[in-house]
Amino acid sequence: MMNQYLKELEQDPFDPDEFVERMVRRSMQESRLKDDQFDPEMIHDIFTQAIQDLKVLQERQERKCARLEQAVQEEEKLYAAKLAEIMDQHSHCVNVFSSLDERMSRCGGRALDVGEKLGAARAPRARAAAARDLLSHLANFLSPGPVLTDLFNDPNKLNEAADVIQKLYTIAQELPPDKFEVAKKKIEAKYDEIERNLIEEFVKAQNQNNIAKMKDIANIMTNFKGYSQCVDAYIETSQMNTLLGKDIFAAVLPLCKKNYTVISNVFPNPDQVMSKFVLNIFHLKLQKYIQTKLADKNDLEKYLRNLYDMYTSTQKVCDELVEANLVAADGNTSSGDLRREALVNGAMAGATDGYPALEIRRLKAVFSNALNAYYNEKQHVKKQIQGGGFQELRRDLQAVIGTRANINIAQIENYGGETFLSEQLVQRMLNDSKTSFTRCKTLCTSNELPGTTIALLEVLIQHLLIEHVDYALDLGLQSIPIAENKSPPQIYFFDTVNQANKIVKLFGEHFQESVLPCMSKQSECIQRKNTIMEQLENKLDAGLERAIAAIVGWVKLHLQTEQRKTDFKPEGDIDTLASPACIAVVSYLNTVMDKIHSELEGENLNAVSLELAVRLHRVIYEHLQNFQFNSAGAMIAICDVKEYRSAVCGRGRSAPAPAHALFDALHALCNLLLVKPENLHQVCEGETLSNFIYLDGLGVKRQKPAPEKSEYNPEISERMVYFSGPV
Repeated sequence: MMNQYLKELEQDPFDPDEFVERMVRRSMQESRLKDDQFDPEMIHDIFTQAIQDLKVLQERQERKCARLEQAVQEEEKLYAAKLAEIMDQHSHCVNVFSSLDERMSRCGGRALDVGEKLGAARAPRARAAAARDLLSHLANFLSPGPVLTDLFNDPNKLNEAADVIQKLYTIAQELPPDKFEVAKKKIEAKYDEIERNLIEEFVKAQNQNNIAKMKDIANIMTNFKGYSQCVDAYIETSQMNTLLGKDIFAAVLPLCKKNYTVISNVFPNPDQVMSKFVLNIFHLKLQKYIQTKLADKNDLEKYLRNLYDMYTSTQKVCDELVEANLVAADGNTSSGDLRREALVNGAMAGATDGYPALEIRRLKAVFSNALNAYYNEKQHVKKQIQGGGFQELRRDLQAVIGTRANINIAQIENYGGETFLSEQLVQRMLNDSKTSFTRCKTLCTSNELPGTTIALLEVLIQHLLIEHVDYALDLGLQSIPIAENKSPPQIYFFDTVNQANKIVKLFGEHFQESVLPCMSKQSECIQRKNTIMEQLENKLDAGLERAIAAIVGWVKLHLQTEQRKTDFKPEGDIDTLASPACIAVVSYLNTVMDKIHSELEGENLNAVSLELAVRLHRVIYEHLQNFQFNSAGAMIAICDVKEYRSAVCGRGRSAPAPAHALFDALHALCNLLLVKPENLHQVCEGETLSNFIYLDGLGVKRQKPAPEKSEYNPEISERMVYFSGPV
């Protein structure tokens, strides 16, 4: 049982409550009797025995712990003695090491001192031996006949020979020319020969990709005057059979990166060599390629396109080299760094000289051809149109005389509604212009750019706005019928206005996107644009004024000639419908208003609609004043005004509020025709007319003065008396 207790006590973690519970459960099972009864004395005996067992177990464990503690103390004493012994040995080793280190330092100092003394004694001997060898070689050159020394004739000793001949060449420069002229010539000849051999060996090593040998030769060549020839030989060999494809620009950067690695490992001055390498590409390879591409100047369009492509491709290559740190963006003349702009100019080799004149000539030719092709397609021959007040007066007089005499003197031609404006043509012209301005910004120098931009803008304005838009406006002005025409005038000028507005918007967008970015000082361009815009606006205003006058003039003439007095004073019972003259006018006005709302927009639509409404209101108002009305006639007049109002302000069209107010006023006044004279004053003071806005006889908008309650308003009364007539 004690073994069982020991297992339970050694469990981790040990729970005493759980241990007691398990003992209780075992005791209950052992003391259980029949009918689920248990024997308490047996349980007491079990627990008493368990307590005694645990006490025995505790005593055993305590004795075991005492033995273990005694063993640990003995082991601790043993290890402490051993550790003390090791510490003593370590101290002894440290002392020995310090002694040895001191002795080694003394020995090293003595060895260094001896070495310095030996070196000092050997240096003069070495210099003397070198001087003796040089004098020996110099003697060979001083002796008559060719130099037959093995050193200068053995190809395997080329590096040694180069070192010797370089020193002899330096010495020969100090010798007096009279006595040693022959020897100096021999040394110079051998110097040149060895220099050529070194360059040849360098090229062979380059072809064999022997970087180590190339580096050795390059280091030797730095002391020779032909070092630059060695660099040139490397560049020539590296660029041989390269940059030969259709697009050589894409191959420049990989070629430079590849050779920069070799140059960095071979030459002692890699930056200068790389600069010369890049310079050779731009001033020889690219320059020759560009000159070949630009050789044909017969096709100006193709030439300018190639010129722009070559320039931008060269710039792109320079940018790539700058990004790869192979070329400096600004350059440094003191250090020899390449400057981006100098590389571009070197590659182009003056190809951009005279560019502004070519671009201006090209744009003029393109615009002229486009306009001529457009008018030829329309089978139209451009006319010389003379403007001015006298010409306008002459035209109007001819038209009036022709109308009265029933002959066509003025020769007003509407060209079948053709506006002679084309958005497609304008878009093509603007695209060509955008190309020119883009090239101009890229290819022109800072001094050329402002003048070229202004010249190109002038070409654009002349051909697009003057020769196309302004000319179309002149034709549109001439095609507007006169105001005294008996037949309903066909107004095509609204189409012209619509297309002109679209073209002007396109021009404005192009001006902002392409023209202004080319100018640092933009005032001159903006002033020129505003001037031509004002000129076009004046002609648009004149055309709209003339179109409105023609419409209103025909309405007035038609009502004067077609409106019968019996229309407003019929006899007998008739249907209260609009008069025939009104129906004809309204039919025409519906067509005109539909045209206006479809072709105009924004402020133009509001202004034209309001002006037409004001003038029509004046004509109709003055026209109605010439008639007398009975009750049926008053109803017809009200129907007429309603139709007029519907034509001018209704039918789902948005008209300005003042236009509605005018015809509402006229309609309200017509309603007074049905009011008995004795009730007229009372109706005028009613809510409907109390705050009435109306037009006087001159068409001026006025506010009805508020009459006093007990007074008679003569202004209102006079008008209404005339307007109401006998009922």
